[in-house]
Amino acid sequence: MANEDVGKLLEEKISGFKPGSLIKGRIVRIMEEDVVIDIGYKSEGAVLKEEFKGDDIQEGQEVEVIVESLDPNEHGLVPLSKEKADVMLNWEKVEKCYETDGWIEGTIFRSVKGGYRVDVGVIAFLPSSQADISPLTNPSSLVGMRSRFKIINLDSLRKNVVVSRRKYLEEEREERKREYFDNLQVDQLVTGTVRNIVDYGAFIEVDYGIVGLLHINDMSWGRISHPSQILSTGQKVEVVVLDVDRERQVLSLGLKQKMPNPWDNIEERYPVGSVVEGEVVNITEYGAFIKIEEGIEGLLHISEFSWTGRIKKPSDVVAMGDTVSVQVIDIKKDEQKISFSLRSLEPNPWPDIAARYPVGSVVKGKVYNIADFGAFVELEPGIDGLLHISNITDDNIKHPSEVLRKGQKIDVMVLEIDPENKRIALGMKQISQRPEEKGKEKEDESPDNEEL
Repeated sequence: MANEDVGKLLEEKISGFKPGSLIKGRIVRIMEEDVVIDIGYKSEGAVLKEEFKGDDIQEGQEVEVIVESLDPNEHGLVPLSKEKADVMLNWEKVEKCYETDGWIEGTIFRSVKGGYRVDVGVIAFLPSSQADISPLTNPSSLVGMRSRFKIINLDSLRKNVVVSRRKYLEEEREERKREYFDNLQVDQLVTGTVRNIVDYGAFIEVDYGIVGLLHINDMSWGRISHPSQILSTGQKVEVVVLDVDRERQVLSLGLKQKMPNPWDNIEERYPVGSVVEGEVVNITEYGAFIKIEEGIEGLLHISEFSWTGRIKKPSDVVAMGDTVSVQVIDIKKDEQKISFSLRSLEPNPWPDIAARYPVGSVVKGKVYNIADFGAFVELEPGIDGLLHISNITDDNIKHPSEVLRKGQKIDVMVLEIDPENKRIALGMKQISQRPEEKGKEKEDESPDNEEL
């Protein structure tokens, strides 16, 4: 390039210098009080060393400065300001950040009425309500903290900036919450805090304020009536992720799934026919529930209490908390049901009952109950029959109690046996109707027996 062209370009550059211009320069010397900068002008410029605010400066470093004046000082250097350049550049950064809804970094350096002063390159105001997500218990603890902020209000003319640390923290938490949900996997173990307990389960707060439901059915393999039997508010608990709805950010959790399902090998551990010991944990009208281990409860139906069928209420035989031995008679693994029997531990007296009490035989028995329609007569422990009112006597009676009383020992005839339904029909009047009994009566009435 010709010397004329170089001179022309230099002249144009110099002519562009004026007070207030933002220009770039290069540090050429570092003196005791000033930093000398080559700005491409006919004279070098100078910035007070203190304007670098302790920055690590070195020769050859590029810096941006503001031209204070084109008149050289007593040392022949053009007065420059890095501090004003920083303010100008920072305002541009602040304005761009506000326009793009980005975040800006700064330091909280002073507590003032209603909030804090924050250095974000320019001085901004942080209201107390925007300082944190949660209410502050020690406001002075924020002074000196470096953090990120969102600009919520900007007045460039008045040079007023209002920032919010809370808004940034909320957006950051939402972002991390989305990332957390994206990374959650079914069967993953997470730790949370019990925030609330309701009848149907408990709400567990895990990371980033995410709350999941731990349903009562997923708390224990065993029977529980209320979540408070297992959990308490504020308790830390490790749970299993059962389902993740990323769209709705809904989480389903489980506690019992941390342990093996006791029903998985139930048939091997408690085969049908085996005798087990368990605790009575519930009593109903139709039977009792027996717990044989944590998570395994089965039904002892009222029909399986005794061979007699005489038991009307399970509570007549067992009480809550009783330990009983029962036999496993049925397992429905898919339905998680197991059935027990008490009577199967005793010999069944009914298969040979007909041989021991043939129809037509007369046996002795004891009246153990009287009803309007007849009396129940015990022939032996566990075996009883019905003496219907019509089979008590040929006389016309309105109630069996006219002839019988509870505990009375009587002779009865076996009229009918139904082993399958465990029923025996008995009669009294039929005894007197037998031929040998009639002959005996006539013999008793013979004149030869009359007193002379």
